Amino acid sequence: TEQVIAVLGGIIGGILLFVLIGITAYLLWKKLCLFSSYEELTSPVSTPAKALLQNQSSSETQPKDTSRSRSVPFIIPPTLHGRDWINLMNEEQVQQDSDPYVIPQSGPRSSFHSLAGAYVVGTINPELYKFPEDQSETDFPEDSIGRLWFSIEYEQESERLLVSLIKVRKLQPPADSCSPFVKIYLLPDERRYLQSKTKRKTLNPQFDENFVFQVSSKMLFQSTLKFLVYHVDKQKKHHLLGQVIFPLKNETLTDDSKMVIWRDLEKDSLEPPSEYGDIQFSLSYNDYLGRLTVVVLRAKGLQLQGESHTASVYVKVSLMNHNKFIKSKKTAAVLGSLNPVYNETFSFKADQTEMDTASLSLSVFQNIDGDKTELLGRVVVGPFMYTRGKELEHWNEMISKPKELVKRWHALCRST
Repeated sequence: TEQVIAVLGGIIGGILLFVLIGITAYLLWKKLCLFSSYEELTSPVSTPAKALLQNQSSSETQPKDTSRSRSVPFIIPPTLHGRDWINLMNEEQVQQDSDPYVIPQSGPRSSFHSLAGAYVVGTINPELYKFPEDQSETDFPEDSIGRLWFSIEYEQESERLLVSLIKVRKLQPPADSCSPFVKIYLLPDERRYLQSKTKRKTLNPQFDENFVFQVSSKMLFQSTLKFLVYHVDKQKKHHLLGQVIFPLKNETLTDDSKMVIWRDLEKDSLEPPSEYGDIQFSLSYNDYLGRLTVVVLRAKGLQLQGESHTASVYVKVSLMNHNKFIKSKKTAAVLGSLNPVYNETFSFKADQTEMDTASLSLSVFQNIDGDKTELLGRVVVGPFMYTRGKELEHWNEMISKPKELVKRWHALCRST
């Protein structure tokens, strides 16, 4: 019995050994077959395929190491050879059902053995799939002194205005080196501000800093963000490079809405204000529609009566013809600021034949004790009949540039 068991064990062991050797041999054979097929990937193809590649790159004459074809071949794999491809315009093709067993007789062959039997039906231009370039990073005006990026968001529940200072680009400092920082105000409060870190020796500072202003939802849309960009020199003196004024009254601010904004720095208001203050506005005349447009932007350096934080100031714009009153409009009153921001637009009907006798008067008033008002200053712009100097230049520039907004600062005076 023991001899029978030993014989059976030997037979079973021999069979298992034979099966194991067979499996090992099969796996080695498969591996060798795969290796040989991978080797074929790098081998050259027949002459017609080479000719195809030469035709595709014939428009480029640079050396092989320094240039490559911009277009990428679009190839039909062998598994789809049972379809016909109809030529369209610009080398495009469309698929059409056909006998799956009929192999196309024409068409250039692929350049790889691994895709033997595949056909090139056209090319793909990678340039068409690139993201569009951000124009705000490249499109700078000729007289640019820099551009500032920021974002704003308002939290209704906590009544917080979140301001993110992102970056500034292409600053124009007074010296070779530049170490910029930014002060941020929420007007009309000009006593308090938030300040960024100073970035050393760069004309393109990246800030990525967050600031918080506590402001009620009622006051939010009467407020204005003001960014002042400074340069610190070696003597630790601060030089104002430019500013951005951003009124919030026309903005839609919600908890889930984060607005990213960019604005060009302005240098117009870097000059000290005149005796009674200054006002900035834009003029435009559309000769086709006979429409005169005035954009009251802001004022600065006003000489307010009494406590400035309780004073409200507005601008009255009047159209005159031969010193005869035609029509007037006025801005909303801004409370508690020596430098109010308005950004309000007014239009007047004015025929082209009247432009030599018409004029505009912009008067700045302060409300005092209810119904009483105090004239803080005024400026008149118009033709040679009424004005001289900067006021005449502004009017003439408006006439010479129809449909274009012409912006300027003007000094206020109190003479009538």
